[in-house]
Amino acid sequence: MNDTDTAGGQWPSPIQVGILIIGFMMAIVGITNSMPTYGFLPKLGPYPSLIIRPLILAASILVVVAGSPLSRLLAEKRPGLAWAGPIIDVMIVAIGWFVLWEYYAQLLIIEEEGFIEFTLFHVIVSLLGCAVFIVLCWRIWGAPLAIVGIISVIYLFSGEYWPWIFETAQMNYNNFLNSSEDIWFNLNDGVLGTLMGILIFTVFPFILLGTMLEQTGGGRSMIKFAVQLTKNFRGGAAHAAILASGLFGTMSGGAVTNVVATGVITIPMIKQRGFSPAFAGGVEATASSAGQIMPPIMGAAALVMADLTGISYLTIIVAALVPALAYYGSLFTSVVFEARKLNVEQTKEILDSDDFKIVPQDFTNLIMVFVPIIIVVATLIIGLSPAGAGMSALFALIPLSFFNPAIRQKPIAILVALAKGGINFAQLLMAIGVVGIIVGVLGATGLPQDFAILLSKMAGGAGLFVTLLVAGSAALMLGMGMPTLPAYLTIVLILGPAIQSLGLSVLAAHLFVFYYGVASSITPPVAVAAYAAASIAGGAPFGTAVMAMRIGLAKFAVPFIFAFYPTLLIVDEAFTTGNTFAVGDFLWALFRLLLFIYLISSSVISFDHRRLPLWELGLRLILAVGIMVLDPVVQWSTVAIALAYIAWHNITFGRKQPASA
Repeated sequence: MNDTDTAGGQWPSPIQVGILIIGFMMAIVGITNSMPTYGFLPKLGPYPSLIIRPLILAASILVVVAGSPLSRLLAEKRPGLAWAGPIIDVMIVAIGWFVLWEYYAQLLIIEEEGFIEFTLFHVIVSLLGCAVFIVLCWRIWGAPLAIVGIISVIYLFSGEYWPWIFETAQMNYNNFLNSSEDIWFNLNDGVLGTLMGILIFTVFPFILLGTMLEQTGGGRSMIKFAVQLTKNFRGGAAHAAILASGLFGTMSGGAVTNVVATGVITIPMIKQRGFSPAFAGGVEATASSAGQIMPPIMGAAALVMADLTGISYLTIIVAALVPALAYYGSLFTSVVFEARKLNVEQTKEILDSDDFKIVPQDFTNLIMVFVPIIIVVATLIIGLSPAGAGMSALFALIPLSFFNPAIRQKPIAILVALAKGGINFAQLLMAIGVVGIIVGVLGATGLPQDFAILLSKMAGGAGLFVTLLVAGSAALMLGMGMPTLPAYLTIVLILGPAIQSLGLSVLAAHLFVFYYGVASSITPPVAVAAYAAASIAGGAPFGTAVMAMRIGLAKFAVPFIFAFYPTLLIVDEAFTTGNTFAVGDFLWALFRLLLFIYLISSSVISFDHRRLPLWELGLRLILAVGIMVLDPVVQWSTVAIALAYIAWHNITFGRKQPASA
């Protein structure tokens, strides 16, 4: 549904109006459910979990089915079967509502009587519920997560025939019946379990906040300021894209959303500077995807992480700060080397155009962006819950948005923004429902514990390194074509205990998996953020994805570095061991991290003050690895060699490249 549908262009269809109304009603329920206590407002929520979960999911199923009807998909691929689409969709909604009603009815009996006897009927209800979410997840988010959900259900009932550590106990009739409890009738695990509760009670307010922030006009203003701040850099347009995408991405929390919102402006600017379409798209894709790891908001996954780990949201965003800044620093450095490589010169044409001149409204727009962020951080510091912090920021943003003339002219845009937030949340819940299936199966089979026992036998640093490689690769594969949140949840629930059993803290383990879930959006062959950027840049999709992965190489390395050097997370050691933060260790690790970024970024571009020959390229890669080795002797000697080599390179070749970056 386009913005023009409700903003003076063509009128929306009755179905679109109905979807918007349901989305708006979901938003209102989410707001009142999570609203903190204010002296001047009545306290309505939180609503009973037994009621709110099936109610929100029932509305979500209707929104998803109506918004992405099967008849539309069949008309594109099987026109002769398009007539069957509405019939199947009605059946999906009916089945979905039926199994949700049964969830409510059966859990109500358990709540009142303490126990029910599970029968074959409950197994059928559970399987039907799984089928609804798998089908709708496939329809909205594609095949990868849905296939994992299907395999999980098969594994639950056939685990006794699987080999190696995947083999489970023999399935008898009682286990067969109890499986329905594990998947469906369970408030802890399963489809409507803990994760679904976290999304509804904690994450929903931030989904609404992110949608509202997009309506303030702050994105365009941030780009203007970013252009002015980076005007003295040779790769100014590309640097502006990185800065603006990072700021916008921490609010939107979605890689593709960020690409579309900022890329339509920044990518043409980058190309005008002389960069290739693939590089322009790659820079935008890497910067946009990394918005989810940039504090202070970090999208929905950080909120879920806080609930899963029991670590405060404020602690998580402090821990994520240095790795996020290091990653964005690597992007800035890569652009510097690419600008040198192409001999891109500074130009005033873009800066002098009226489109990028800062006007008073731009300052007002930035106030509307940064005030909610400040409110989130401040309310967290004073002890408000994450949901309460999100609601406080949302309540402040709504009146602030009227400083935007466009909002004053058409106040209905606020209602539409809330409705779209509800629709986005409904789509996300389809993926989380499948993750709930996986969680229920993992809880019933004990597979994560088996992984932990197996991998804990691998001794020393090599064992941790191999385990992290497995976890990172799995997160990349699971994250292809799906949102970061379900990718992060799926892999951390499977391999999280194994990573922690080898000595990694809970916080570091979760941030590691989170980073790789984010990186999946720029990793071929299903690099959704890169493909979105390629469509704007006019470059080859796969080539843009490869370039994005090269530019964003630090995103794959930084998680390994903070896993072995938890001092870079600032609060990790103090939180996990109670030790005092060691400033000296932190500064030494930070210095080596910056040196690592310099060496890796120049190697990725194959250029510094000159095109790097193979021997220099290889030397830089070896030195980059060496300076991060745990052995102090190797560290100091490698750092000394690296500094001497960099000094030689700059003295010898720097004068031949007079234009500064």
